[in-house]
Amino acid sequence: MRLEPLRRRDIARCVEIEQILFPGDDPWSSRAFHSELDMGNFYLAARPDESDELLGYAGLAVVGRRRGEYEATVHTIGVAPEYQGQGIGKALLRALLERADEFEAPVFLEVRTDNETALGLYENHGFERLGIRKRYYQPSGADAYTMVRPARTRDEVAG
Repeated sequence: MRLEPLRRRDIARCVEIEQILFPGDDPWSSRAFHSELDMGNFYLAARPDESDELLGYAGLAVVGRRRGEYEATVHTIGVAPEYQGQGIGKALLRALLERADEFEAPVFLEVRTDNETALGLYENHGFERLGIRKRYYQPSGADAYTMVRPARTRDEVAG
């Protein structure tokens, strides 16, 4: 598997995967993905070594003006159901965290309180629960945990 920048021609497949993964909530639209790329956010595609098929995608936004003020937010991670359990989500998350580490930025995200697989993944990568956002996901009304992974300095990353 290889990770590379998400291309605009991948967006239709991203939308298909979103609709499969998040049927009871408001899956991202083509417009949302285009907007994320237009803003210059960091988006990756996971593909098999032998083809251009999209297995999964992930996105991160970093805001701030200088070191010590940056914050990063995981906007999305999605893996097509037929490829889940193969380490693709983990690889995508690690790549997002490496990007955040370049800025020494803490990383925030929201995750459904009932998504045990994602919670385990995030906790295994140093995320801690900060609180609950009631009825965060719509239209289902599902709650979300807000989670953070503290910033890592260059020395911590190198060590």
